[in-house]
Amino acid sequence: MLGAIVGDIVGSRYEFANHRSVKFPLFDDDCFATDDSIMSLAVGKAITEFYKQGLELSEKGKQTLFDLTVHYMRKIGQPYPDCGYGGRFLRWMYCTNPQPYNSFGNGSAMRVSSAAWAASTLEEALELAKIVTAVTHDHPEGIRGAQATTAAIFMARQGKSQDDIRKYINDNYYKLNFTVEEIRPHYQFNETCMETVPQAIEAFLESSDFENAIRLAVSLGGDSDTIAAITGSIAEAFYGVPPEIEKKAISYLDSNLAKLYQEWKAFQASRAPYLVK
Repeated sequence: MLGAIVGDIVGSRYEFANHRSVKFPLFDDDCFATDDSIMSLAVGKAITEFYKQGLELSEKGKQTLFDLTVHYMRKIGQPYPDCGYGGRFLRWMYCTNPQPYNSFGNGSAMRVSSAAWAASTLEEALELAKIVTAVTHDHPEGIRGAQATTAAIFMARQGKSQDDIRKYINDNYYKLNFTVEEIRPHYQFNETCMETVPQAIEAFLESSDFENAIRLAVSLGGDSDTIAAITGSIAEAFYGVPPEIEKKAISYLDSNLAKLYQEWKAFQASRAPYLVK
């Protein structure tokens, strides 16, 4: 999750002022935590509560996780109406009867990273991703984007190589038949999974370290904060996040969000004996 938060914050100031180069200050006063960070923390909270209750992914357990996700996304998200929610998601956030609305936007992929960290198998990770995504983004492409991201994170946690991850994504989700350099000059703003998740994964696959992954993602232009959040979520699992970058990123969170992040870290630590390395 930390990688998604870092990518979101670094990319936030470039979403509507694209910077098509890897050379830029990583953080500055114009950076902020957008809905990408807030919803990542909210989904992480839902998954944390699910496992703290000792639940499993039975039919009843799946419904409970679905309900927990709706609850925490709205509870945590409602105090931040100006953080960058899309129009339909904004209505979902504040309506009296929230229902999935068949979205295939990249919001599904930017918030899903905790599914890959909580699971002990790839199958479990993909099922978690499907459930927490379907509360809003129940279109098959919305779920595909979330599951592709989750699979890449989980494989990175397992110590799989970038070539292994590329092959799995190519075989199961998207054809990564382009490079960052090839598409950068003409890549346009797009918020669909189909036109952002493959690009975010490719940025990770071409990277040499965590910071380089974030810089490559931002350099694509387009929906910079969300692309960098997706890339960062994978890069965290593969490289780890340098402590100085973690410290700086968390300084952009208010006290409520910072507390949620610390709770997530504690949950991760408690789960560590049960999780694949």
